[in-house]
Amino acid sequence: MAELSLTPLSYKPLRYGAGLALTVLLAAAALWLARQSAMMAIGLGALTLAMLTGIIAGNTFYGRLALGCDTGVQFAKQRLLRIGIVLYGFRLTFQQIADIGLGGMLTDLLTLSSTFMLACWFGRRVLRLDRDTVWLIGAGSSICGAAAIMATEPVIKAESQKVAVAVATVVLFGTLGIFLYPLLWHEASRLLPAITPTQWGIFTGSTLHEVAQVVAAGHTVGPEAENAAVIAKMLRVMMLAPFLLLLGRRASKSGNVAVSFPWFALGFIGVALFNSLHLLPQPLVAALNELDNFLLAVAMVALGLTTRFSMLKKAGIKPLLLGLLLFIWLLAGGGAINLAIQHLLA
Repeated sequence: MAELSLTPLSYKPLRYGAGLALTVLLAAAALWLARQSAMMAIGLGALTLAMLTGIIAGNTFYGRLALGCDTGVQFAKQRLLRIGIVLYGFRLTFQQIADIGLGGMLTDLLTLSSTFMLACWFGRRVLRLDRDTVWLIGAGSSICGAAAIMATEPVIKAESQKVAVAVATVVLFGTLGIFLYPLLWHEASRLLPAITPTQWGIFTGSTLHEVAQVVAAGHTVGPEAENAAVIAKMLRVMMLAPFLLLLGRRASKSGNVAVSFPWFALGFIGVALFNSLHLLPQPLVAALNELDNFLLAVAMVALGLTTRFSMLKKAGIKPLLLGLLLFIWLLAGGGAINLAIQHLLA
């Protein structure tokens, strides 16, 4: 008689449940903490606290639970984040998107292309890194962090170790940006009184790495900055498909490369357009926004849980130097591009 065995598929429902339960529990704790007067006085937003909660758990006790929880955590990090971004469209209208559209698109295009070209030049010519590592870090920094890296991996057929190194660099500097951007906003608003939260939001969305990081950094500044940041970021994410097509043609002589389009970005715009018609009652929209806050907090916890300090040790100094240079360029060069576009379109 054939021996009965339990395949990994048998455990999938349990593993989804355990990981989701953990992220939901930690997200609820972060949301509760964000409502306390001490946290409100510091200015830490709910999503930032959710990320911090996940990072602390990920580098302490989560290692003992990872085998049973990772499937659910990855689901929260990838799928729930995308659902949260789509539902975020209920906070916006077509008029807000149109106001940012042309300037945001030009800013994103110039920032993306200049960042990736800088990565190729500095990574290959100065640091002497291999092509795949340079392209992966360049893609993650210029477009949308780990998601862009994972999308680039099959196009250039990169080794898993190089993917892990690239993810570690963009997560490190993107997470740093969550805390740095709100501090820079306070300085920028003091030194440049004419700058508006919307303009700062466009800067945040066009330069910060991950979608979740953009939401968290914009949320800390305020709703106007958060809305503009998410719109600018979604326009940037939608550039992933043409970027991968061009990269694939460079990597393959035949040019026949299969590329996955980021459909959630279109879903976000579609929901925002639907919301512009004001067909749903306001209490229902408010409930959807509350649900969206919770889903984004769960996704931030999941992102934090998968951010391991040990990954940075394995990366070595050269990839971190490349990631640091690109982070500085996104702040300085991206800021200059934003100011130039705003001046031209004024």
